[in-house]
Amino acid sequence: MVTVKEGTRPPWVGLGAAVWVQIAAGNAYNFPLYSHSLKSVLGFSQRQLTMLGVANDIGENVGLVPGIASNKLPPWMILSIGAFACFFGYGVLWLAVSRTVLSLPYWLLWIALCVATNSSAWLTTVILVTNMRNFPVSRGTVAGILKGYGGLSAAVFTEIYSVLLRNSSSRLLLFLTLGVPALCFVMMYFVRPCTPASSEDSAERGHFLFIQAASVVVGIYVLTTTILDDSFSLSAPITYSFVTIMVVLLMAPLAIPLKMTFYPKRVGSSGNLDNGDNNADESEPLLKPSISTASLGSFREGNDSSSDIAMLLAEGEGAVKRKRRPKRGEDFKFTEAVIKADFWLLFLVYFVGVGTGVTVLNNLAQIGIAQGTHDTTILLSLFSFGNFVGRLGGGVVSEHFVKTKTIPRTFWMTCTQILMIFIYLLFASAISGTLYAATALLGICYGVQFSIMIPTVSELFGLRHFGLFYNFMSLGNPLGAFLFSGLLAGYIYDNEAAKQHGLNYLHGTNVSCLGPDCFRLTFLVLAGVCGVGTILSVVLSTRIKPVYEMLYAGGSFRLPQNTSN
Repeated sequence: MVTVKEGTRPPWVGLGAAVWVQIAAGNAYNFPLYSHSLKSVLGFSQRQLTMLGVANDIGENVGLVPGIASNKLPPWMILSIGAFACFFGYGVLWLAVSRTVLSLPYWLLWIALCVATNSSAWLTTVILVTNMRNFPVSRGTVAGILKGYGGLSAAVFTEIYSVLLRNSSSRLLLFLTLGVPALCFVMMYFVRPCTPASSEDSAERGHFLFIQAASVVVGIYVLTTTILDDSFSLSAPITYSFVTIMVVLLMAPLAIPLKMTFYPKRVGSSGNLDNGDNNADESEPLLKPSISTASLGSFREGNDSSSDIAMLLAEGEGAVKRKRRPKRGEDFKFTEAVIKADFWLLFLVYFVGVGTGVTVLNNLAQIGIAQGTHDTTILLSLFSFGNFVGRLGGGVVSEHFVKTKTIPRTFWMTCTQILMIFIYLLFASAISGTLYAATALLGICYGVQFSIMIPTVSELFGLRHFGLFYNFMSLGNPLGAFLFSGLLAGYIYDNEAAKQHGLNYLHGTNVSCLGPDCFRLTFLVLAGVCGVGTILSVVLSTRIKPVYEMLYAGGSFRLPQNTSN
């Protein structure tokens, strides 16, 4: 049985700690920083390298086991598993790149990369599940904040890579091997289940706004300092001060529980909530106008007893002859959700958005070199900052319009995938001076897919098995990477490189490709795929519009009663 922490401060302490864990969970975004070393030091071809990129995405997104474990194990145990996966996986990669151990087989490195980045699945799952249960009525905002910091993590690691590690791939891998597990062990005490708030209040909205503003400041700061360090020869004290200030800014979310500690009377607007942590005897009614019986009780319990009792009272007849299936907006079991058309439509739309975007991310270094940009650090920082803006902005914008206009969140996936069609065509045209803008815009559209999918799947199918649903949806990322990056982009790149060097295509050759033709056909295919995704997204948004009208009819989130027919 998981112990639930009482009080108003612990959820905010947990959210502040989760920000750091989410940044650590972004370790998979570092692949472009050391991929060139895998290619040059170990002599891999582009196709072999893109298949390692597929391993990177498989490990990051195949989280069905963490999803199941999130309902069985306490958060600290899940964090520990993620820490050990990071240690062993990146440890093997460091041994290979640093040449500490020679001639490690390709298949071992592929598996090691899967294990290393699978730590992201464990870490992301535990903080998302825990914090969305701690803030059930603000799930869109919480998802946007956490995934926003996740998108920002690549820029944070890039800052560390360029300033502290001096652009050394082997040092970066050693940092990931030791630094990420150490952070997880420090934060595991603070990421814990807490008593969820029963309704929104002005203080909570102000706190979320503060965290969002702080994250924007961090994003702009990291992008600016990365560009400055890359463009000018700055002294060591200045660059080290950049990192120090960045660390201080990342601690900003912890200012909220500190404020609650020093000014306890200003916390909360509800008369039935104590402002401290010693309200263990507080109890809440099981039924409220805004939250149903299943909304809070089912967060912590793995059985269906409460819903069974609700079913007995449903018809007012004293008994129910046959248990009905849940409706959209209620808590689904996995077997009940997978037979729903909306489940697969959401999966396909998400697959298109992230699958095409991750193809560019995995090949970003080679895309930049092919178009004449040999220093790809700024490209990665731009993509990361755009990813952060998309994740944070997607959560904020969708939360606003779903509450004021009951517009389904997936409407914004439609908008961004239409934009992605034009972005891929811009990449394919290779017009001079457009690479940086296209990369930043793609990062924004890519980030929106995450911050929309997460609250949408919880709103349609409930929070009880959210960890499993979220991780199943996340399979769209590695599936897209395998199809579009591993099979398509890598094959076309190597063929074009062989033509340029006057060679017949030979698997395992390590040659570089220059010019727009290296990825032009790939970008055209990605644009066509996004066209299909746009159509599917329109169909999905139309189908779930009535669900959102029911959930947000009063201007705030309200779970449907399980007793309704």
